[in-house]
Parts: sequence; C-alpha cells; structure tokens
Amino acid sequence: MKIGLSMPPEPCIPTPSALPALEQALWQAATTYDRAMMERTFAPDFIEYGRSGAFYTREFMLAAPNPAQDVTAILHDIAVRFTAGEIALVTYVSEVRYPKGTEWSNRSSVWDRSSGVWQIRFHQGTPCDAMSCGSATG
Repeated sequence: MKIGLSMPPEPCIPTPSALPALEQALWQAATTYDRAMMERTFAPDFIEYGRSGAFYTREFMLAAPNPAQDVTAILHDIAVRFTAGEIALVTYVSEVRYPKGTEWSNRSSVWDRSSGVWQIRFHQGTPCDAMSCGSATG
C-alpha cells in the first residue's frame, strides 16, 4: 500500500496584472463613458480628490457628461502594491496631453477585489511638472 501526502490547495493570491489595464481604461473615452462598465468599476463608496483639488463621488463620476475632448493619457511607472488581502494600491505618473498642452500628475488609486471583481474605492491626483513627478516604483 502506498501512502502519499497531499498538499493543501494554494491560497488565492491576487494578481496585479489586471490593475494597470483597469487604470488605463479609466483614461480612454470608450470605457470612461461606458456607464455599465463604470458602475461595475467604481465601488459604492468611491471618492476622488482630483488633480484640481476638487472632491468627486461615485454619483458625480457616473453622471459626468462626455466632454468629447481629444485627450491622450500615458501612464508612467505604474506600481501595484498589495496592502492587505484583496486590497491593492496602484501608483503612477500621468502625462495627459490636451490640444492646448500637457498636464503631469502623481496618481494613486486604492482597488478592492473583496466582492470578486476589482473595484476602485479611492483615487487622488496631485499636480507636478515633468521634472518633479516622483517615481511610483520607489
């Protein structure tokens, strides 16, 4: 008779690979103004402190009209850090190109997957210039 040891199943370890793509999707008009996607993406208690210093709620973000602006956003130095279980902090530097100029910001988001899907709970943008934006990987 052969006796073998069975290994316990590995715990579910959250993978960060989806989070940079979700952050990028928040900058694309095709997804930013897709209400169904935004309802799934913004947690019920979502809040944001925008680059301008303004405070936004989930309800405000879902009701925001499509400004039809020509915007290109490049996200630099994206880093994902798991803070506890299914909670992740995503940091990056945004370079947002408008027809009239470019805005740089240090950005951070808190994502939560405790509901089974990634949802953003908090976001903050802090203005900086291209030379003073901090590295999100440090």
